[in-house]
Amino acid sequence: MMLANDLDTPAVTIRLDIMEDNIRRVQQHLDRHGIANRPHIKTHKVPELGKLQMQAGAIGITCQKLGEVEVFTNAGVADDVLLTFNVLGRAKTERLMALAARVRRLAVVLDNEVVARGLSEGGVRHGVDVRFLIECDTGFGRNGVQTPDAALDLARVALKLPRLAFEGLMTFPNRDPETREFFTRALELFKRAGIPVPVVSGGGTPSLFRAQEIPMLTEHRAGTYIFNDVMVVASGTATWDNCAMRVRATVVSRPMSTRAVIDAGTKVLTSDQYTVKGYGHVLEYPEAAITNLSEEHGIVDLSQCRERPAVGDVVHVIPNHCCVVSNMVDEMYGVRGERVETVWPVAARGTVR
Repeated sequence: MMLANDLDTPAVTIRLDIMEDNIRRVQQHLDRHGIANRPHIKTHKVPELGKLQMQAGAIGITCQKLGEVEVFTNAGVADDVLLTFNVLGRAKTERLMALAARVRRLAVVLDNEVVARGLSEGGVRHGVDVRFLIECDTGFGRNGVQTPDAALDLARVALKLPRLAFEGLMTFPNRDPETREFFTRALELFKRAGIPVPVVSGGGTPSLFRAQEIPMLTEHRAGTYIFNDVMVVASGTATWDNCAMRVRATVVSRPMSTRAVIDAGTKVLTSDQYTVKGYGHVLEYPEAAITNLSEEHGIVDLSQCRERPAVGDVVHVIPNHCCVVSNMVDEMYGVRGERVETVWPVAARGTVR
């Protein structure tokens, strides 16, 4: 039997009781409001965890890249998959067509005519109808058509192309009231045009427990909720007690009384900050601040701490953005109590194509 205290550092550990509770709470919330759960597996990239989410009641999974779809399809995780990234170019289109033949439903998203035409050409070559949703930018400023009118215009263009099957609209993340107003107007336009919109797909962990405030949503895509992280805590959606991922790290240096260095830098904790300051939350020393990272070093400011760690002490860090941390390591350790209950290979690690 392996004990958590025996794990060499840095090691990415997952508290199983917390993770299981996160899966259960989110599924129950969405079920209560009649919204289908389609978790995003980019957070964990572990097929065994996708299976746990499916067993809890998810209708299918969300993937960000084709490589993730391939890994999760090979593992038999789900027969209903949504790929939420524009598929562009013949090489990727050929892979998409091969995958479409292996699952009951594989849908993609698009936000421009170039992608639509490439998918249509691939569908014609293979005799496959390509299911698609139109991605809408409802305030995040990333991919997506910019207005409800543009969504309808793109749908009309795509519906004239062979082998394309329109299934709905999607956005990331839900933003209230912008998302509600965008979808309200879009659905009015589509109804007037006589185009059914069976799926309205929202996303994002911070907006998860308010998804019901956008009444037209038929499904919700969240990923981070399975582990939670500093950014989710900062959003008010989770507490430290809801954070299942903890990076186990060793204090390797104390150059000054107010500074410690841990053996986890950007190659484990990631440099993502988004809405928060610092680079992680040290559970044992909550007043500490991880102020800087290099590749293998984490710089910890101890000036606000009454108690301070010594060289050789082990600490546990909740990362800013857990989705990136999963992709940094070959395996994650499922811990229950003091015992390492399971070791998961991160099977979809590095599947960025």
